[in-house]
Amino acid sequence: MAQSKRYLPADSREPVDEVLPTGRLALLGMQHVMVMYTGAIAVPLIIGMALKLPKDQVTYLISVDLFVSGLVTLIQSVGFKNFGIRLPIMMGVTFTSVGPMIAIASNPALGLPGIFGSMICSGIFGLLAAPLMAKLLRFFPPVVIGTEILVVGLCLMGVSANWVAGGIGNPEYGSPHLIGMSFLVLVFILVVTKYFNGFVRNIAVLLGIVFGMGLTAFTGTIDFSAVHQAAWFGMVMPFHFGAPKFDLWSSVAMSIVMLVTFIEATGMFVAVGEMTGKPVDAKQMANGFRADAAGTLLGAFFNIFPYTSYAENIGLVSITGVRSRWVCAVGAVLLMIMGLVPKMSALVASVPACVLGGAGLIMFGMIAACGVRILGQVDFTENRFNAYIVAISVSVGLLPVVNPDFFSRFPQQLAPLLHSSILLAAVTAVVLNLFFNLIRGSKAEKATFAAIETVQSNS
Repeated sequence: MAQSKRYLPADSREPVDEVLPTGRLALLGMQHVMVMYTGAIAVPLIIGMALKLPKDQVTYLISVDLFVSGLVTLIQSVGFKNFGIRLPIMMGVTFTSVGPMIAIASNPALGLPGIFGSMICSGIFGLLAAPLMAKLLRFFPPVVIGTEILVVGLCLMGVSANWVAGGIGNPEYGSPHLIGMSFLVLVFILVVTKYFNGFVRNIAVLLGIVFGMGLTAFTGTIDFSAVHQAAWFGMVMPFHFGAPKFDLWSSVAMSIVMLVTFIEATGMFVAVGEMTGKPVDAKQMANGFRADAAGTLLGAFFNIFPYTSYAENIGLVSITGVRSRWVCAVGAVLLMIMGLVPKMSALVASVPACVLGGAGLIMFGMIAACGVRILGQVDFTENRFNAYIVAISVSVGLLPVVNPDFFSRFPQQLAPLLHSSILLAAVTAVVLNLFFNLIRGSKAEKATFAAIETVQSNS
């Protein structure tokens, strides 16, 4: 009688399904958590500071973020029926949604509940659109994906600049000693990156934040009172900030964010599939997209933000060569446990903005660099129209950044769309690519498919 797959020795399974020894699983899972930790907590901190939320609410956002990150990672890596791509992927809050969410929450009639209402609509939209999106990759070649990711990084530079200066609302904003502290953290991260290898290099940003906290503790500029007041254990409750509020244009904006998330995830899914020797087909791609959409719905339910696959952890898979999805599943459980410890979240919320600024200069700059790398695969010589796509999309996308009042006379309902550089750039790039490349005939379409295959093989 043939043995059940459950009892086959580890070396007879596919690499993604291999179950490693418990101790190694725990260690490797924690490594994935530490690599993604800084990025995972960045968005709640950005939103919290932008909306001037009390520190206890920021602490709660971080706790929920970690818990739901773990929950969505389990869906993506373990898989449940038609949900999850079943590859070693860690999920975290997407930076793409930052601009629209701040615009939505800045509307007094909506606030944070307006974000969560729009997420419910976009999550449902994502579930319905996932199978179709998996078949429409021709509309999202490297020139579109690279431009969109480049603009994400450029837009977040403003966040890191405010952090470096001490954070908006800080009475000492722009003080030389705060800026100097940020650059000391930056230098520390660079030294670790240059002179250390492997695991230590992978957590250089996290170590830099720890170093910065040590400096601010020594100088007495950090306040740990919230940590002392926080409980050791706390439950994550649904609709903590109240019932969701629904708005048409906010829902449209977040639905576009969902499509952009699918575009970003495409390259990551293909890259991980190649690393693990398990190529991704359209059905698996749709399953991965559904997990992204489910993450958005769960985020709305628990009052946190939309989720996406994290590139940092995909790089870790490449560096370590460990291809088991169960490593990420263990990392997911660890994230959920951490999310139930408010003291840990309060400690993160206590990190001074100037310390985060030194890390943000690198972290957000690397996002822009990723976009540049993808654009390096684009043909700008034979196809001169690609230069127009990038130039115009970046220019349009940065309009609300270089001049925040540019769309001030437009209806307030359009703010989530018009004040989001990322959405403006993404929509512009897709439309221009359609105009210049996809409607030029079969030859152009073949070139587009070839470009997609090239960037996917080099991801």
